[in-house]
Amino acid sequence: MKSCLKLTFNNGQTALATQVEQPEELPYALKTIGLCSSRSVLVVVGGASNISEADFLRIQRLFVEVLAPIAETLGAYVVDGGTDAGIMRMMGAARTQIGAKFALVGVTPEGKVALPNHSETAADLTLLEPNHTHFVLVPGNNWGDESPWISCVATMLANDAPSMTVLLNGGEITFKDAFSSVNSGRVVLVIAGSGRTADILVDALCGKATDERAKKLAKSGTLQYIDLIDIEKGAENLGKVIKGLLSN
Repeated sequence: MKSCLKLTFNNGQTALATQVEQPEELPYALKTIGLCSSRSVLVVVGGASNISEADFLRIQRLFVEVLAPIAETLGAYVVDGGTDAGIMRMMGAARTQIGAKFALVGVTPEGKVALPNHSETAADLTLLEPNHTHFVLVPGNNWGDESPWISCVATMLANDAPSMTVLLNGGEITFKDAFSSVNSGRVVLVIAGSGRTADILVDALCGKATDERAKKLAKSGTLQYIDLIDIEKGAENLGKVIKGLLSN
């Protein structure tokens, strides 16, 4: 395990990063980057690079109007996949847009990402999102290797405080993320109307599933959903539910 790395992005923002090989290293690794107090945790999982423009515009508002402000009000940690794409880009941009101070922690497979200020970046590596405050680099050369780690980091950061997962849109890996949260006993709040995996899971919760993984997740008893058809009402309801779950 490497101790604390300081990353400086092109936008002038800085973040602290740590690298782990084994789950047992996490408590010490998180401490080295200043994340050691127990507080409520909001995990955000879902679409990265394949969100359609219509879905993107619909869900972008939720980050600026609901997710980032709630994290700020509650002083929560937010944990996601940390790359400069999709919902992770939205989370970083929303935090900066509202001038928030909450810790935004990206958990990402080290074999897939390019660190800033490293000139020899391979073309197939993905950039980290520059508005995150902390990164945990975990073993792996494939997307999805980070899924159990995201859950593990969230559990460790929360300690005795409440935690929950919000799932928006998403592809294949989002199923993996959902199982990781469910296996940790974390409530997964699925945003209906946000597209792709989220809508498949909502169908399963409404008894209309065709996907076996979705059926299994729906039966877990830890999935709930919020409908976004009316965005104003949906945003208000989403805010209430998240606050309720994270303020227990």
